[in-house]
Amino acid sequence: MRRSDEVVKKLRSMANPENVEGMARFGINPENTLGISIPSLRKIAKETGRDHQLAEDLWKTGIHEARILAALVGDPRRVTKTQAENWVKDFDSWDVCDQVCMNLLDKTPFAYEKALAWTGRRAEFVKRAGFALMAALAFHDKEAEDSQFLQFMPAIVRESNDGRNYVKKAISWALRQIGKRNIRLYWKAIGTAREIEELDSKAARWIARDVLRELTSEKVLERIPE
Repeated sequence: MRRSDEVVKKLRSMANPENVEGMARFGINPENTLGISIPSLRKIAKETGRDHQLAEDLWKTGIHEARILAALVGDPRRVTKTQAENWVKDFDSWDVCDQVCMNLLDKTPFAYEKALAWTGRRAEFVKRAGFALMAALAFHDKEAEDSQFLQFMPAIVRESNDGRNYVKKAISWALRQIGKRNIRLYWKAIGTAREIEELDSKAARWIARDVLRELTSEKVLERIPE
């Protein structure tokens, strides 16, 4: 039995149909979903360890949780641009999109390149992946220069008229996360939100309000590094 078969067997034994119903209420695609929590998947990943072949095999199953687990056990050093493109095209739920971006793709050497490229795509979850990558990089890449995030601002403004729920929420997430890196990017994020606020778009106004609501709060401002 292949290792992936053993892991899938374990995942199926943990299936919880009631959880699937609850996940669906939060906008998670219930198709091929087992209802396993993220902490449980992280526990399996810790027991399994890094195994890129296992990640590729799990992804091919099409099982919701198997794909999230694939991101947790995959090796970012072995992810190719072709693999990243193939996986992003398979995204059919916001949580799979975000987990893959936060746990695997943001650690690849081409993460910044793909973040920009994907924001220009039409498919909802591909575009979301671009902004989710921006948010993940802003949070995880502690050594990055400000310029690496400043290059994202034109795309954030350009796409802020996209009213699709999973896109506009990701745009807000990216801009808020960038703004929390340091005081220089904070003021740039505030300025960008004000620019977006002036656009003739309901989605843009929503994004601007969402960003400004968080970034102008005293609790957040107190934690902004110099």
